[in-house]
Amino acid sequence: MFITTNPAVSLEFDTSVDEEIKKKYNSSKLEYDVLPNLPKTSTPGKVPSSTPVYTEVKPQITVVDKKDAKQIPSGTKFQVKSNGTISDQSKEGSTVSFTTISPVFKNGITIPAGTKFYATITDVHRPQTLGNGGLLVLRINSMTYNGQTFGVNAKITKANSKKIFFNNIKGKHQYWKGVAKQIDKGEAFFVKSRRTAAKMADNPILIILSPVPTLVGYVGYAGCTVLSPITGLTNKGGNISIPAGSSFEIKLLDSAYIY
Repeated sequence: MFITTNPAVSLEFDTSVDEEIKKKYNSSKLEYDVLPNLPKTSTPGKVPSSTPVYTEVKPQITVVDKKDAKQIPSGTKFQVKSNGTISDQSKEGSTVSFTTISPVFKNGITIPAGTKFYATITDVHRPQTLGNGGLLVLRINSMTYNGQTFGVNAKITKANSKKIFFNNIKGKHQYWKGVAKQIDKGEAFFVKSRRTAAKMADNPILIILSPVPTLVGYVGYAGCTVLSPITGLTNKGGNISIPAGSSFEIKLLDSAYIY
């Protein structure tokens, strides 16, 4: 039995400064003079979140008479960059935009670099269990050309040089990673049990019991391996967070008409 003692610590505080403050200031109001005013909806003691969610206001679309308009054929592709961070934290129905980084020439029309495309987030969800990653579906529905905004029907075919299918941007699927992680735990447990067995084998008294940790390690390893398909289901997939300035490719699904 061990008894530990701590030496007594004597602290003396200089309260003269505190007395001077009390003479010059009303201490009951001092907090409100120093701290910024918080919104009325703020919970006392908590700092409101200041992380913005990227969204834009889409300009009003110009109605086009196809007889007098110029046609950009379907299938035309545009190389663009994102104007803000696009993530699965965004809300369905919000608007994001892209800017072309090179000119496109079609049917005698020049669509210059700097042309802006707008997309609506039509579906979104954060990472889920079963290993499913986040999801983000964007529909390109307008472009600004010569100071006017025209309706288009287009989709994203590439994001950071990776092909996008069915207009769905998906977070990384993590089910098999969760399975492997569980198996790794079993393997680590087995290795630890083997080390324990080796130490016991060096002890003349415990040598007779040295096989026990190895047996326990085998059982633990097997258990983790058998349960890994189940525990993998509880693992969430990866987030989607594509920073501003990332490269995308946009493809027209229908012909676009502009003035």
